[in-house]
Amino acid sequence: MTRNSAGLIRAGEKINDISWNILGQTYLPKMLSVECFSWHATFPPGTFVPPHSHSTQDEYVYILEGEMTFWLDGEEFKAGPGDLARLPRQRPHGIFNKSAAAVRCLFWVTPTGRLFDLFEAIHDLAEPAQVVALAEKHDVHFLPE
Repeated sequence: MTRNSAGLIRAGEKINDISWNILGQTYLPKMLSVECFSWHATFPPGTFVPPHSHSTQDEYVYILEGEMTFWLDGEEFKAGPGDLARLPRQRPHGIFNKSAAAVRCLFWVTPTGRLFDLFEAIHDLAEPAQVVALAEKHDVHFLPE
């Protein structure tokens, strides 16, 4: 199920018509290879990904629409359309939509690691403890509250 051949991935296209509900956000996987995994995300107002770190991946977020707040190493910063957030591996970070409008953005990680499998596993899970336990098994480590 890789999408690493040459060509164009159209705006409405996604891998195998997948649409994940991850912690209240909508993730549409766009490209998957061993080296890179990307997905389009929509964060409704008030949704977030709690502070966590990735053992083996660098993560990037390009803001398409709206304003996102990032927490990185204990500091907050805001990003708007055209901004790129760089979230290096093993560095704790959180991602928040504290605005009154939806945020649309493009995420990618490199290398892919086990993140695609994690999203498959936590799709539609509402219990935070289940998400945290599954994330740990997929090399994503949530910080204690």
